[in-house]
Amino acid sequence: MWDDVFDVIVVGAGHAGCEASLASARMGCKTALFTINVDKIAEMSCNPSIGGVAKGTVVREIDALGGEMAKNIDETGIQFRLLNRRKGPAVRAPRAQADKEAYRNRMRQIIEHTDNLYVIQQTVDDIIVENGKVKGVITHIGARYRAKAVIVTAGTFLKGKIIIGFDEFEGGRMWEPSANKLSDFYRKHGFRVGRLKTGTPTRIDGRTIDFSKMEEQPGDEPPPFFSFWTRPRKIEQIPCYITYTTPETHEIIRRNLHRSPMYGEKKLITGAGVRYCPSIEDKIVKFPDRERHHVFVEPEGRNTIEFYPNGTSTSLPYDVQVEIIHSIPGLENAKIIRPAYGIEYDFIDPTHLYPTLETKQIKGLFNAGQINGTTGYEEAAGQGIVAGINAALYAKGSDERFVPGRDEAYIGVMIDDLVNKGVREPYRLFTSRAEYRLLLRYDNADLRLAKYGYKFGLLTKEQYERVEKKYSLVKVFISKLKEIKLKPEVINPVLEKEGSTPLKESILCYQILKRPEVKLEEILKLIEFDVGEDDEKLIKEALEEAEIEIKYEGYINRQLEDVKKFRKIENIKIPEDFDYDSVPISTEEKQKLKEAKPLTLGQASRLEGIRPSSISVLAIYINKHKASKEDKSA
Repeated sequence: MWDDVFDVIVVGAGHAGCEASLASARMGCKTALFTINVDKIAEMSCNPSIGGVAKGTVVREIDALGGEMAKNIDETGIQFRLLNRRKGPAVRAPRAQADKEAYRNRMRQIIEHTDNLYVIQQTVDDIIVENGKVKGVITHIGARYRAKAVIVTAGTFLKGKIIIGFDEFEGGRMWEPSANKLSDFYRKHGFRVGRLKTGTPTRIDGRTIDFSKMEEQPGDEPPPFFSFWTRPRKIEQIPCYITYTTPETHEIIRRNLHRSPMYGEKKLITGAGVRYCPSIEDKIVKFPDRERHHVFVEPEGRNTIEFYPNGTSTSLPYDVQVEIIHSIPGLENAKIIRPAYGIEYDFIDPTHLYPTLETKQIKGLFNAGQINGTTGYEEAAGQGIVAGINAALYAKGSDERFVPGRDEAYIGVMIDDLVNKGVREPYRLFTSRAEYRLLLRYDNADLRLAKYGYKFGLLTKEQYERVEKKYSLVKVFISKLKEIKLKPEVINPVLEKEGSTPLKESILCYQILKRPEVKLEEILKLIEFDVGEDDEKLIKEALEEAEIEIKYEGYINRQLEDVKKFRKIENIKIPEDFDYDSVPISTEEKQKLKEAKPLTLGQASRLEGIRPSSISVLAIYINKHKASKEDKSA
């Protein structure tokens, strides 16, 4: 009856599918990774880059959990930068430009050499369900594969439709077929299925670009790598470039809006697009007063002539694309290798999910990535590793589940937003979405999440001990800085140089470091400070942590107090058999709670339309319910 039997099946080998399948296999589950094309595992369909504000922190969180994305970009990156270096630590984040082909090839190699993980090139058309539980999948050639858990990470492939002007054709990505039957499975089982839209720019022949008309953007030295486990090393970094659109660009677009599949008479695109990464025609329509927009010209790899004009995504006809590109300084004679296009695809309403990313309708079925309405490689990978961990726990028969909290990870913020609020447009992470962003920094992701990576077997004992050692050193360094005093004649030259008020009396290093303009590296030049003979990278990271904790101590403590209050209701679990009809709240609120099936009182409080007063009443009735059950068992 079955062609093969697995513990976990992952459908789709994009960034979510890679992290999900690796987590599951590394946790000891026999795992199958299904893909339409093995050669496109971990394909960067759009911008060949990893990281950015909030997104870079997510990559560090994946790394702290034992995922692969950070290590993969460190090994295949061609340029590394730390964004917002001059701003506060809550908004700093690493970003790297990838060698697109190398990134894909290395991830495939890792997957192919991971124990318990098997790659199968077939399209999954249907999922077998019996008595409300997943039993396996059926592929386009009629093969049947059994599994205890299935994770769907279909990206933009569900009924994917590519649009260039008024021409449209099926595809999950340019030149790749769409998956047209799997969305029907979701509809049949009562899931709400919607349409979203994204797009990508042209790809340009680098030999035809005049870089002298652009601003060069080099990488940082030394390169700020992503992974906590990557050793420092020198690499040859490749520059990116900045240019701008012109009034001529804007006029070309306005003149051709009637030919746009979004704005023309023939509206082929109806799905909501990405608000914070709009197409170039969207920018011109929505920001008519802007005289120019950034265009980041970025290389696609070390061994290719292709460049990516980031900021010029469009679905306008090809002849208009050529005009647009030629109106931009430095691209006047540029030759287009690949056309830009828009793509519409099906997604599944993420409010159908528990925070574990398991569906509420079908046990053992998990969704991760763009199928949940998100956009971005990092958001997909973050969901992928959480789904992979939970699917593995489910397949093993464990009652334990992994749900990172809003106070623990950006991944937790994202998943909580998705399952409680749903999406009306592609969801993208920003630091502003996190209430506790000073606690959720890129530098301390290991402190927050390595304990889970180690617990689930995704980090080694040596890796976890390194994290423990690092934060032990942080405490030691802070303690030392609280003991050492600086005399005015020693510290005042530094203060005067930084434009800071000079001192008349001696001061502790700890106290002077609270001044924003004073840097720890300057203090260390003035004092005898034994950092030991440990790993140089570990020392550097520990000193960075110590400086942040000292400078932002007041703010951090305030957020920790807020977290304590948050945890009071977040930790109150709602029993599975709780009867919402017994609670004196509005009928509408009861319906929303029944449909959402929140796991905790905190999750219930974040549902749209649930009043704070109703949460207080709900808490009382939950306590009554629990007390009643205890009395009966006694």
